[in-house]
Amino acid sequence: MTTQRMNFTTAAPAVFKAMITLDAAARKGLDHTLIELVQIRASQINRCTYCLDMHTTDARKAGEREERIYQLSAWEESELYTDKERAALALTEAVTVLTDGFVPDHVYERAARHFDEPELAQLIALILTINAWNRIAVTTRKTPGTE
Repeated sequence: MTTQRMNFTTAAPAVFKAMITLDAAARKGLDHTLIELVQIRASQINRCTYCLDMHTTDARKAGEREERIYQLSAWEESELYTDKERAALALTEAVTVLTDGFVPDHVYERAARHFDEPELAQLIALILTINAWNRIAVTTRKTPGTE
């Protein structure tokens, strides 16, 4: 078990407040289920235990099925996700990992087929935001279950 390095909320309150505002703005117009799936998947990739704990808990409270949470790390092989969710998850992985320094055209185009431009912009903002939260929590070793 690791010890939390700092309480980012109190150490950088203005940044934390700005992140909360960004997070709220990024969610606008997106389906709640999709939001949680994206946040869980990015948090899995980034190995952020704090965010995984928070977003799986939130997903369950919102009625998400356990099977969909469990199979999220293997979403490409699972039949539990819609085409729209799959497009969002593919974009989440591409933006989170940036393997070759870019998001492949086919991944972006797949997402663009399922999301109109304003909704796609919101999805991109959501992915960027959860990645920022993950990086804060991983760097500070934020402990699951703490505020």
